[in-house]
Amino acid sequence: MTAIRSLSFLTPGNYPDDDPYAGLEATLRLFEFGEREGFDGGWIRQRHLEHGVSSAAVFLAAASQRTTRIELGTAVIPIGYENPFRLAEDLTTVDVLARGRLQPGFSTGMPHADLLGDLVHDGDWRSYDLSYGRIGRLIDNLRGDHLGGPDTVIHSPGNVQRPRLQPRSPGLLDRIWYGGGSLRSVRWAAEHGLNLLTGNIVQGEGGDDFVTAQLALIAEYRRRLPPGRPGRVALGRVVVPLDGADAATRERYRRYAASRRERTLKPQGERRILFAPDLVGTAEEIVERLRADRAVAAVSELRLELPYEFDERDYAQILRDVRTLIAPELGWWPAEDVR
Repeated sequence: MTAIRSLSFLTPGNYPDDDPYAGLEATLRLFEFGEREGFDGGWIRQRHLEHGVSSAAVFLAAASQRTTRIELGTAVIPIGYENPFRLAEDLTTVDVLARGRLQPGFSTGMPHADLLGDLVHDGDWRSYDLSYGRIGRLIDNLRGDHLGGPDTVIHSPGNVQRPRLQPRSPGLLDRIWYGGGSLRSVRWAAEHGLNLLTGNIVQGEGGDDFVTAQLALIAEYRRRLPPGRPGRVALGRVVVPLDGADAATRERYRRYAASRRERTLKPQGERRILFAPDLVGTAEEIVERLRADRAVAAVSELRLELPYEFDERDYAQILRDVRTLIAPELGWWPAEDVR
């Protein structure tokens, strides 16, 4: 088994409808907590029309000022709602504020398109490229090439300069991720030099076994990478240890896992979506299951996918139990500067 060298967490950033500040502030505190505990990265979901973070860039700009070391990731920004140039400006601004710690991840498409498409886009958005080409345009913008011809300049107070995307953050291009769940998507990510996020949902294209399908995605991604491109692969699992929880919380965790078990028993829908079982149990039980997981054994980066609708204390307990009882058994230790 490959030792885990990077440990991060992914959180939805929940908040109550009548008090969004409380939930967003709690999520910022979770990023601070994760950094203190030695985690290597904190990732935020981007969710539209829900009680969660609807602008990952805005949230991570705030998180960049509350942390100093951990990577700050988005998993994932649906590109269909974004303007590739304006989003590029937002991301480079966050990366500058974070001193080069941003890890932006993307997906294609537009969840809730029937409700939001006309609000976001002018004209017939159904004819727009809201898929890989739109991510490609974003990447091209991040390259920061000058706009116009060699003699094109813009005038601003006290300055005359050749126009290009500002601010500049050249290293960001090496930290772009794609959330791939199908062979087609991982091929595209690899061929364009993006890093790969693969979580607890994949498309069952060659059978009904989740781990077999995920291993095939990882292998295909690595096979398609351009020469000299290392290609990071971060694998996500829902991990909920019981050790540090009280009796009532343990029972709630078990009910949560039971409510989601049915979807893991067979492929779902026309696209044959496969779901990984949640890892809910004692630390010893979870370590045993992770060691037996062939997909986990194939990567060195593990991302804890925190459940929706848990509270701040639950998340802190889960992170602490994983950090102290589980991750060291997989070969991971906190950053050297964390004591």
